[in-house]
Amino acid sequence: MINFCNNCGSAVVHRIPEGDSLPRAVCNNCGTIQYENPKVVVGCLPVFGDRILMCKRAIEPKFGLWTLPAGFMEENESASEGAAREALEEANARVEIQDLYTVYSIPHISQVYMMFLAKLVDPDVSPGIESLEVKLVTEAEIPWDQLAFQMVRRTLNHFLEDRRTGIFVPRFGDIHPPQR
Repeated sequence: MINFCNNCGSAVVHRIPEGDSLPRAVCNNCGTIQYENPKVVVGCLPVFGDRILMCKRAIEPKFGLWTLPAGFMEENESASEGAAREALEEANARVEIQDLYTVYSIPHISQVYMMFLAKLVDPDVSPGIESLEVKLVTEAEIPWDQLAFQMVRRTLNHFLEDRRTGIFVPRFGDIHPPQR
C-alpha cells in the first residue's frame, strides 16, 4: 500500500479520484495520483536442438525447484530484451529471442507473465546468482514433479505439444490459485 506521494513526499489519502472507478492513493498536497499496477515478468524457453534450458532456483519463492529463466521486466527495456537479460543473469545463456509464445495473467499476485520462444546460441551455460543449477533437458528429463510454477508447466506442455505438430501457436490464459 502506498502511504506517501512519490512526487512530493506528502502523505496520501486513499479515495476514488474524480473520473475513476477504483480507490487510489491521492496526494492532497500536489494532486498526484499514485497508480499500483500488475508487475510484468518476462522470460523465455531456450532451446538447443531437442533440449530445453532449465534453471534450479536459488531464491524464494520456490527455492530449489526448477523453472525457465524469467524475472521482472526492468525500466527502459523491451519485453524481449528483458527475456534475454534474464537468461543471461540466471544461466549465463546467450539466446536469440524468437516469438512471443505464452502470456499468463495471475491476478491473485498481480503479475503478468510473457514467455518467448528462444534459440540458445551456445550450450555452454552455468548457474547465475539466482540459480543453484542449470541444465539442458530432453522431454523425458523434465523434472515435472519439481517445477516451481504453474506457468512453467503450462508453457512446457504447450511447447512439447506444438513441437510434435511443428506448429507453434501463441497461447494465453489466466492462472488462479487451486481451490481448497
